Amino acid sequence: MPDRSEDSAISFGPFRLFPKSRLLEKEGTPLHVGGRALDILIFLAERPGEVIDKRELVKRIWANVNVDEGSLRFHVASLRKALGDTGKSARYVVNVPGRGYCFVASLAQATPPVSVDIAPPRSLPAQLAKMVGREEVIEKISNGLSLYRFMTVVGPGGIGKTAVAIAVGHRRSADFGGRVFFVDFGPLRDPGHVATTIASALGLTVSAEDPSPALLTFLKASPALLIFDSCEHVLDTLAPLVERIVREAPQLRVLATSRESFRSEGERIFRLFPLDCPPERDGLNVADVLAYPAAQLFVERIAQSSGPFQLSAEEAPLVASMCRRLDGIALAIELAAGRVNAYGIAGTASLLDSRFSLQWRGRRTAVPRHQTLAAALDWSYDLLPAAESATLRRLSVFVGPFAPEAAAAVASGDGLSVSETLEAIDSLVTKSLISPSGSRTLRYRLLDTTRTYALGKLNELGETRQFARRHAAHFRDFFERAEADTSTPLPEWLSVYGAELDNVRAALDWAFAPDGDAALGIALTAAAVTLWVRLSLFAECRERSRMALAALGDTGADDRIRMQLLSALGWSLMYGEGRAREARPILETTLELAEKLDDKDFRLRALWGLCIDQFNNGQFGKARALADRFADAAANSPDKTDLMLGDRLMAVALHYLGDQNDARLRIDRVGASLHVLAAKPKIFPLDLRISTQYFRARILWLQGLADQARALAARNIEEGRANGHALTFCSVLGQAACPIAFWAGDLDAAERHGTELLEHTERHAIRLWGLWARAFNAAVTAKRGDVATGLPLLREELNRAGDARFLPRFLPLLGELAACFGEADQADRGLDMIEDILARCNDRQEHWYLPELIRIKGELMLKSPRHSLDADARFREAMDIAAQQGARFWELRCATSLARSVIGAGRNAEARAVLDKVSGTFAEGSDIADMRIARELIAQLRT
Repeated sequence: MPDRSEDSAISFGPFRLFPKSRLLEKEGTPLHVGGRALDILIFLAERPGEVIDKRELVKRIWANVNVDEGSLRFHVASLRKALGDTGKSARYVVNVPGRGYCFVASLAQATPPVSVDIAPPRSLPAQLAKMVGREEVIEKISNGLSLYRFMTVVGPGGIGKTAVAIAVGHRRSADFGGRVFFVDFGPLRDPGHVATTIASALGLTVSAEDPSPALLTFLKASPALLIFDSCEHVLDTLAPLVERIVREAPQLRVLATSRESFRSEGERIFRLFPLDCPPERDGLNVADVLAYPAAQLFVERIAQSSGPFQLSAEEAPLVASMCRRLDGIALAIELAAGRVNAYGIAGTASLLDSRFSLQWRGRRTAVPRHQTLAAALDWSYDLLPAAESATLRRLSVFVGPFAPEAAAAVASGDGLSVSETLEAIDSLVTKSLISPSGSRTLRYRLLDTTRTYALGKLNELGETRQFARRHAAHFRDFFERAEADTSTPLPEWLSVYGAELDNVRAALDWAFAPDGDAALGIALTAAAVTLWVRLSLFAECRERSRMALAALGDTGADDRIRMQLLSALGWSLMYGEGRAREARPILETTLELAEKLDDKDFRLRALWGLCIDQFNNGQFGKARALADRFADAAANSPDKTDLMLGDRLMAVALHYLGDQNDARLRIDRVGASLHVLAAKPKIFPLDLRISTQYFRARILWLQGLADQARALAARNIEEGRANGHALTFCSVLGQAACPIAFWAGDLDAAERHGTELLEHTERHAIRLWGLWARAFNAAVTAKRGDVATGLPLLREELNRAGDARFLPRFLPLLGELAACFGEADQADRGLDMIEDILARCNDRQEHWYLPELIRIKGELMLKSPRHSLDADARFREAMDIAAQQGARFWELRCATSLARSVIGAGRNAEARAVLDKVSGTFAEGSDIADMRIARELIAQLRT
């Protein structure tokens, strides 16, 4: 039963009216009366016998809302109907023509006059003409108010909480008979006035010291929706009051907006997230960008401030980028859009990183704290306790997400313990100033606008250098541990350490700036090398290493860190953007320093790099000698992986030298030991397990074991794709999958693998493999029979590769180009090219492809009248070399060419003998193109 002890009843007829409680009873039973009708009754009953002018009555009941007298008549009629005022036996409200209305019932006041005056209720603010990207949210919250009596919309400043709440209020207004009250706590500075602020919004003028009882009486009377806006700074006072009124007023609903939750009983939290932004992806067109609400809002606000506007294809990526940089925060997007008229889209984008953007002004009608980003952030920052404001400032040195451990290491100290820092972070998360980031492991981030603001505060207080140094020192220590972490599989390693790339970049940028700490930057560069290598960021590794070496200078001190940086520079040149020739002197100096310091690890790194350098430069005899030196140095290593690397180096050297049988023995020995491989080797940038298998697939193919090779290549593709290491996957496709499919005559698979390789290299900016992929795809086009298209394209792509075309991986493509000249009736040009390639291969001892080159030469000779008589000799020479190498696939291909030649000369028996001898030794690969051709020739000879 409602407590009406403090309310005076006005009794008339069978009715009792409690103005304070807004309750009308008939014979002790509550009588439902519409909200406006009840307002009219209370106003008239307080002035019984007095004729109230219609205009005064309208002004009192509807405040500043323009209504006509018809509305007044309607509600008076509803009141009379509820009272049973028929105008005969019972008369309570009469109309005095030309003047107004008068309450004429006989009254008996049972209690003293109330100390509450009823003022007109404050109206709900007007909602925005259009809410972009929030319709679903508004619907969910509106429906939620039917299920939950107390909901809080939580989110950072400027995200649109107030606009959403107002829209919900308008949507649900009719359900509450118009009793929707908006209470803005933003201007309130004294939490002690929370209850009176609510009373004022409800239209109550309460003279009692504690207005809570009057509020409760009013709110118990009939259904109502209270919207409490901007509650974060009055939560300690407001939370217990809300708990009480929700508990004691069962018809009441409360919708609050706050940057943190009330943490009250019965509260249902609705976290408002930023507007969805266009992804960071190449090729986004206008329609793609405008499919996202953040971009829609940006464009709509431009049109509102500048007139008709149509987004162009050139501007669409800029708008997408700006929306992402503004984190999808509605206020930030609106403010930025408002600058476009003055600066244009490109100019506005260039200003986003400056603190000036925080001062951009928005709508004049917005409350002050929403007129600029700085004002919105000032509002939150000024409410923070000292520990939390200090923590927020210090965390602004992080870029992107960061781990709790990193935050504690950087932000603690100077009066804040680690536990106090973590507690402050938790509080800042609840206040929506820090956002949780990531799903697998807990990480945090500051929205870019918040970070810019907090970094400005850090600068103002002269704290930037101190905490930027802590940030850099933390990541130096972090990545020194990362290099020693050899037990973590690569995908997990990258998820832990790769996530810190942006922070490493920011720390290095600061360290090498004029006000930075170059010594710390040098140490961090050396520690971060493993990160760049495992992310295949060789260009970045190269530039950062050069910068650190320049800062180190030419002094004889710091030999160890110089050795580390030179090793990194050498590797990044070797695996980077076609600058492998610069690597050798750098790696030789690395080896000298490793010998001087007796550092076994870096001795192996330098020897490995020098061996790969000889591969890249085509000096395979020298590469084998360096592989021997590596094996000797690794013999006494406690790490079994070093021995495996030695065998892998030797297997590759033997493969390119043309000894496929010994290469197979070495690569199989590595394969047999892979089960003991617990981690990624420190001195090898690729995945050893996967890279072993693609070289094994190549060797198996050349040995004539086509089925095993293709099965292994298929598994290798899946493993490489799952591994996630960009450079390793390039090698998977380029070293085995593409060439094996091409040699097998499976041109659909070759085209598929080549296309995937090209897309992968463009996505990860791996230039050398991208050059190779384009040339390979041109060769596939020519092989399909479209020589007119494929030949010039292949020639163009190989020319574009420059000196890189002399790397071992390009050799088969050079051979295919020579063959294409023969198909295009330019045999002599093809022969000239083949002679140059053969001379280079013999000089370099690059013999693995020699049988195929000599075979192609023979085919070109057949097309040249001047050389056709020597063709058979070339085919026999190629067969002999292939047999010596254990390369039965080349032997089969050469035998087929020889058979065709002698068939043309009428020597069918000789042709059949050659084919039977070679093809009869093949137990695999019955469906590959060369075996099909051989079978067809044999069948032709038999008939």
